[in-house]
Amino acid sequence: MSNVYDNILGLIGNTPMVKLNTVTKDIPATVYAKLESYNPGHSTKDRIALHIIENAEQKGLLKEDSVVVETTSGNTGFSIAMVCIIKGYKCILAVSDKTKSEKIAYLKALGATVYICPANVAADDPRSYYEVAKRIASETPNSVYINQYFNELNIDAHYQTTGPEIWEQTQGKVTHLFACTGTGGTLSGSGKFLKEKNPDIKIIGVDADGSILKSYHETGEIHKEDVHPYQIEGMGKNLIPSALLFDKVDEFVRVNDEMSAYRTREIALKEAIMGGYTTGAVTQALIQYAQSHELTKDDIVVLIYPDHGSRYITKVYSDKWMAEQGFVNNCVHNYDEVFKTEFIK
Repeated sequence: MSNVYDNILGLIGNTPMVKLNTVTKDIPATVYAKLESYNPGHSTKDRIALHIIENAEQKGLLKEDSVVVETTSGNTGFSIAMVCIIKGYKCILAVSDKTKSEKIAYLKALGATVYICPANVAADDPRSYYEVAKRIASETPNSVYINQYFNELNIDAHYQTTGPEIWEQTQGKVTHLFACTGTGGTLSGSGKFLKEKNPDIKIIGVDADGSILKSYHETGEIHKEDVHPYQIEGMGKNLIPSALLFDKVDEFVRVNDEMSAYRTREIALKEAIMGGYTTGAVTQALIQYAQSHELTKDDIVVLIYPDHGSRYITKVYSDKWMAEQGFVNNCVHNYDEVFKTEFIK
């Protein structure tokens, strides 16, 4: 039988790429979006969850009744919880209070125990979701801490899967790869593979306004003045993850909450792709990059769209939320009215 699998984990990877035709029409290059929402957990994090957990099994670290613990902004948690269901492990997750309620409900629906931690504290604060996950793992017998920010298997998962897929899908013609950076695994693993195939391929990281990654890449120093609260989940950091290989990155582009939000909604409206907030962020980064770099008709650009927009219905796709943030003007095309809801009385 074809297209039949023993369980849902068989659907991870081999995600499609789709050409963008409208949002990037002013850019001469051919632009493709790699739709990681086609993974069964609806995000690119399925790849690392399966890879890291199976590696722990091979090393004998996970056994019957083991507990998997992790820090997550949502997507990694979904993926870990999904894998744990199939593998028979308990799942404990620490998330930040920036995570929307529907994401937390999703995690609980998949059987995870969830600890909600303040987002706007230092990474080494005992209340941060990093430190809470570490503490839980140390206090929980028979547990394994995924530690995606500092786990080289995060990189390896994308080196073995995402990078080769992009190379094959573009027949080795890819010239630019853009990916958002949180842990850095997606960008680093994919970029490492592609650079080995062709060192001229440009690897572009997308950072959030409020994060330290771009300035650290440029100066080798942490600039604490860069840190301030922002809304894009799963992107940017106030620490330096070892899963981010800065030497594989040619350049970082920093994007803000507002333009990324507008772009996310524009992609849904014009390309019929319901992507997450980082979908807008990575596309906005390309548009900003194209303003200062020459792209030609021979260039093939790949944008990694990390997850699905269904997890952001009460956030970036919500008129109420947008208004609360002060995001009341649409990017450049005056589509405000298209995004409104009219009530017939």
